[in-house]
Amino acid sequence: MNALLAEITAIVGPSHLLKGNDISTRRDDWMQGTPCRARAIVRPADTEQLSQVMAACHRARQPVVPHGGLTGLVGGSVASSGELAISLERMNQIDAIDPISGTLTVQAGTPLQRVQEAAAEAGMQFALDLGARGSCTVGGNIATNAGGVRVIRYGMMREQVLGLEAVLANGTQVSSMNHMLKNNAGYDLKQLFIGSEGTLGIVTRAVLKLKPQQPAMQTAMVACDTFDDLTALLQYVRQALGEQLEAFEVMWHNHYALLTEESGRHTPPLATNAAFYVLIETLGSDQEATAQRFESVIERAFDNGHISDAVIANATHQRERLWAIREDIEGLLHHLNPHFTFDVSLPIPEMERYTRTLEEQVAQHWPDGRIVVFGHLADGNLHITVTTGHPDNAALADDKLAVEALVYSPLAAMGGSVSAEHGIGLDKRAYLHLSRTSAEITLMRMLKKALDPHALLNRHKILPDEAP
Repeated sequence: MNALLAEITAIVGPSHLLKGNDISTRRDDWMQGTPCRARAIVRPADTEQLSQVMAACHRARQPVVPHGGLTGLVGGSVASSGELAISLERMNQIDAIDPISGTLTVQAGTPLQRVQEAAAEAGMQFALDLGARGSCTVGGNIATNAGGVRVIRYGMMREQVLGLEAVLANGTQVSSMNHMLKNNAGYDLKQLFIGSEGTLGIVTRAVLKLKPQQPAMQTAMVACDTFDDLTALLQYVRQALGEQLEAFEVMWHNHYALLTEESGRHTPPLATNAAFYVLIETLGSDQEATAQRFESVIERAFDNGHISDAVIANATHQRERLWAIREDIEGLLHHLNPHFTFDVSLPIPEMERYTRTLEEQVAQHWPDGRIVVFGHLADGNLHITVTTGHPDNAALADDKLAVEALVYSPLAAMGGSVSAEHGIGLDKRAYLHLSRTSAEITLMRMLKKALDPHALLNRHKILPDEAP
């Protein structure tokens, strides 16, 4: 190992190979906040340096773990003491913006928020948006095929990527930096790396798709008394708002009440007696026309009986206060210790039965237990937090397995997925078979073997047969 570290130091420079306290003061898992345990952290400056580092690791059969913004929730960037972490934090430049073609070329370590701001300065917008925008990176967004709050209109990260560059386990650079909307020449190789969680290659640069800027934003929070009202509202606003609808975010009563009335963290803009609370947001090009259309739709939703209460944001600070209730994940987790978090997909009509059954089962197993639910309902994606109420750390491992069984087991019969947008990582690999067939998992193994025959890239992640 010492010889390898000396070789890597010669490539990246002494100040960019971190050891000792420089490692332990960092974390590699946002959810647990545990210190990074990697043997060293390597910080290459560009694709060429990363290529040389990976070639050296390949010769030494040294496993590595890619690090982006470290905002993941499934253990996808956890490194052991025998692994090297590859941080792309120095590769954080926006190379080019082309408003005419609607593209932005960027290095993988660039935070999402910087991409959004650069696009806005050019009169464009980058469609992906999520709560961790200030910390998460483009490379991590690509590796996990991130979703966020605008999927209903723009799709997931996969739809935002025209081309990319990646380094394979043996140091080979694969450059597929396509700038064209249409390119049907052979295999679309970028798709191998999008959503692969760094197990097939490390993404270093990308060509992202931009959209015309839509300055007219309208936001409302509404209350629905029943799940039937909620789904009827979704159908109605999809039709009435059409292409302008960009977000339809739902908070179950247990989420809304906890973060407002119960915790006191946020002032409730609406009374806390409804079953569901929805953030509806639109984007348009004309402020007056967009506002009139939006207000008319909300009024008709009242008349149709779909909603029982509503508030429309008339200023940026009002919008931010509404969204703060939805995005206050730190507050949510603070009040639900110990907690277990989940990110699942399932058909919308099954959601009420699924969450109600889960709530009943948690209460039966743990008298002090509770669940909190919110999510991108229009995308079929729910985020669920469960606490058993057990203060005894000795019971956590058993509780975790029991809770996972309750959350994941029903999904296969419903045609759901154990991961909607967070990936598999370490935490969900034992449940991959509930969402993928044996033939699909076999093909995943074949791809891994072909591109990374020595299992050096983010080993033990995703595939259930790669146990530590």
